[in-house]
Amino acid sequence: MTLPQRSRTLAVACVVAATAALALSGCAKSETTDNAGGDSSQGAQTVQTPSASAGPGCTLTTYGAPKLDLKNAVVGFSQSEKEANPFRIAETQSIKDEAAKVGVKKLLTTNAQSQLSKQISDIQDMLAQGAQFLIVAPLNSDGLEPAFQAAAAKKVPVLTIDRKVNASACKDYLAFLGSDFVEQGKRAADAMIKATGGKGKVAILLGSSGNSVTTDRTKGFVDQVKAQAPGLEIVAQQTGEFARDKGQQVMEQLIQSTPDITAVYAENDEMALGAVTALKAAGKAPGKDIKIVSIDGTRNAVQALANGELNAVIESNPRFGPLAFATAQKFYSGEGIPEDVIISDRAYDPANAKSSLGGAY
Repeated sequence: MTLPQRSRTLAVACVVAATAALALSGCAKSETTDNAGGDSSQGAQTVQTPSASAGPGCTLTTYGAPKLDLKNAVVGFSQSEKEANPFRIAETQSIKDEAAKVGVKKLLTTNAQSQLSKQISDIQDMLAQGAQFLIVAPLNSDGLEPAFQAAAAKKVPVLTIDRKVNASACKDYLAFLGSDFVEQGKRAADAMIKATGGKGKVAILLGSSGNSVTTDRTKGFVDQVKAQAPGLEIVAQQTGEFARDKGQQVMEQLIQSTPDITAVYAENDEMALGAVTALKAAGKAPGKDIKIVSIDGTRNAVQALANGELNAVIESNPRFGPLAFATAQKFYSGEGIPEDVIISDRAYDPANAKSSLGGAY
């Protein structure tokens, strides 16, 4: 799936043009959260796939939903986790901003606070309040069946973003918008191999269990390291639950239990920043004594990269608002929506970190 750089650049340029045409047709804890969205003009999402050969996709007719004018509609957004994480802050704000830009009659927003039962009840409550289209950031890949069934009973389409669910597209939900998490893991592995010279002992700070992000980011990294750098040994894998405080705690434990590690792969920036804190407290220099690569692209992480405390950051872009509402408009205009709409993510490294801060969130 990795493209040569020239091909990747051309693909992104083509998508930007296509997105412009669509618009014309009408179709954690963070140290600094005052501008968690970053500069959206620099950090706008672009679609990498599907290609033209993706098939007809899911249409209004095949899904069995009634036609809807978003400007006269009630739209619901279900956020999965508390907005103490820059990713969640930027994601929710992007949805709100685009709903206002599109002119949605009413936007309902809820936050499940990392509780699956609450996300189910949140979605059911929005349906009871008259939601006619739902955008859902799933907490887990499994478990939302009661919510999807409630939406199906009312013929309300559900568009999922940022995490995939184990369900049937165009039946249980409309489509998935998000990153290729396996590819993110591979790119993180490539960056780690570059930072370490392909040798050393690496610990993985895993994300929370039960969702596709953790599974895929782990698989991509482990497989790529095995294939490309057999001298880079993975000596520990422990969950930090995508949280900064947990990442710090796990790093503190690893410093004691596995003192000979030379590198850390954190499956999100918050855990990486927690690891930086733990390493400093232990008298180690993060980014030098211990190489660190993470995924997300938060402003704090990119700044840490610019400061030399991280070695690479692979972006996972949370600004889903424009793509989500453009997808909804296409769907209601009769166009087919592919099962998976995969976005392109940039990579931050020591050479571009300072100049790229404006695009971080």
